[in-house]
Amino acid sequence: MVNAHVSDVWKALTDPKMVRQYFFGSNLETTWKVGKPIRFYGEYKGTRYEDKGIVLEYNENDKLSYSYHSSWTALPDEPHHYLEVSYKVKKIPGGTELTISQTNYDEEKALHSLQNWEVVTNRLKELIEQ
Repeated sequence: MVNAHVSDVWKALTDPKMVRQYFFGSNLETTWKVGKPIRFYGEYKGTRYEDKGIVLEYNENDKLSYSYHSSWTALPDEPHHYLEVSYKVKKIPGGTELTISQTNYDEEKALHSLQNWEVVTNRLKELIEQ
């Protein structure tokens, strides 16, 4: 649960300036139009990266999803190497329920991803609950 209004959580998920503050310093570029590109890029621990995908769904203050190919995987840019990342926000007593899901991972990568998402969600909460 995030102790904030749905619209504040949604803004944190979609505003590039806010994303950069909690998502490992990533720069975000997208129009949030379904079918259009989404790009995350930057430098992490001295290594440049560029991750990309396509916006699959965008329903303001409700749900968004995108395909996602990470340059960190070193896997070829082929459709079966893309993940799907989804965010769902829902008003609940005392704040907002934020559900994040990710598909197309094996068990080992899923565990690593879960640890990363924990860091991201904790930073996101700190940012918008202050």
